[in-house]
Amino acid sequence: MIRLERIDHLVMTVSDLARARDFYARVLGMEAREFAPGRWALFFGPHKINLHQADTRFRANARQPTVGAVDICFVTTQSPAELMAHLAACGVALERTPSARDGALGAIMSVYFRDPDGNLIELASYEHVGDARPATPPPQPQR
Repeated sequence: MIRLERIDHLVMTVSDLARARDFYARVLGMEAREFAPGRWALFFGPHKINLHQADTRFRANARQPTVGAVDICFVTTQSPAELMAHLAACGVALERTPSARDGALGAIMSVYFRDPDGNLIELASYEHVGDARPATPPPQPQR
């Protein structure tokens, strides 16, 4: 039997490498690094997300690499109010206001938005499960 330990990295297909690198660095504080000529990845903590340009083929890649097909949840210790204020300051529109969800380790409170390629990004907190939505949410940026 195989005994898995952890996920090492995942791959996200993007339409524009520079735009994706900028968005994830600016909005989520990830570090973009070129790990081979023309190959980029996003790093945060012990995690890595490889970025593949949509019109570029690699030897080992998904059968149907598709821009905007990722739905991923990142865990944070920040409150939904803090997250919403930061996203508004970055000009990122919320997809969904804070919602109670089930995470891998139990109940979470999540905020949702989309990256420039339409991937659904969820920011979740185990520490703020009981937090209600702020009485006056931050204004949404103009599209």
